[in-house]
Amino acid sequence: MRRLLSPGRLLAVGLVLGVVVVGLAWLVPSNSYLILPDTAKPLEPRVKVEGEKPDPPGGIYYVDVIIRQASLLEELLPWARPAGADLVPKRALVPPGTSFVERRRQNLRQMDRSQVIAAAVALRELGYDVRAQPKGALVVAVAPGAPAAGKLEPTEVIVAVDGKPVRTPDDLRELIAKHKPGETVSLRVRAGGALRTVRVGTIESPDEPGRPIVGIQVEQSAEIELPVDVEIDLGGVGGPSAGLAFALDVIEELGGDVDRGLRVAATGELSLNGKVGPIGGIKQKVLGARRANVDVFLVPAGDNAVEARRNAGDLRIVAVESFRQALRALATLPRKT
Repeated sequence: MRRLLSPGRLLAVGLVLGVVVVGLAWLVPSNSYLILPDTAKPLEPRVKVEGEKPDPPGGIYYVDVIIRQASLLEELLPWARPAGADLVPKRALVPPGTSFVERRRQNLRQMDRSQVIAAAVALRELGYDVRAQPKGALVVAVAPGAPAAGKLEPTEVIVAVDGKPVRTPDDLRELIAKHKPGETVSLRVRAGGALRTVRVGTIESPDEPGRPIVGIQVEQSAEIELPVDVEIDLGGVGGPSAGLAFALDVIEELGGDVDRGLRVAATGELSLNGKVGPIGGIKQKVLGARRANVDVFLVPAGDNAVEARRNAGDLRIVAVESFRQALRALATLPRKT
């Protein structure tokens, strides 16, 4: 004679099985990743400038994000994700055909370049004789399957488009934008000491309808000689988004009271001409700035500023397009005593 489990025992078995399933889903990794907030941190102990002066109250803060693989449970159930997290597919972080290792190398190289450019912008603003000569648009990544795939390689420098000189990444974007998606552009490329010309097709940008792209990521190529030693060490943090914060802190280290006693967080990719460009992870960076209880957060103007204000709560957001605008904006804030 077969005995049936009582309703109470059935419920208990069901609960145990449910706990096991949830536990497995929590442990099993998914194919997606989480972008998480990281608390903003002061730059002063991480920046060393020749001739620096004692740091007054306040300070410049940098913001970063944490990226980790999501569990299957976190992928399936939004409530299981940490506060402020965004779920993204792997391809959003590492394009097909590359790896996390290579992407990390790229990020660290971007960080190194952003530090030198930020120091050059800051020292020039202080009146130092900075020798900084833009040399073109440095290719740092080529998207697999894009028109540029197989025609351009990372470390090459684009110096002209259709015979017109390219000194900065902005020049490159503006000259390619003169075409319509589907048209071909002629690129003059420097690799080592050699120059070559390559014709590359264009496609429509998936992010900006109507804008032609060739499928590359570029940064400023430049020869820079700094008149004073500047050392910045953020450990393993990579990417170019701390450029604006670096430049502000270099001035602060040399006695320029740019923070006015306030705790100032800043983010934005800084170009050699002082332009502040957009960055990723702005939602998480705003939350990281709020965690650090900073007084004001400087962010790139445009979509970054819109998203920042959406998540700012009581945190004051200041949108800037250039380094000088950032300095002017800070100069208008009431001093904190």
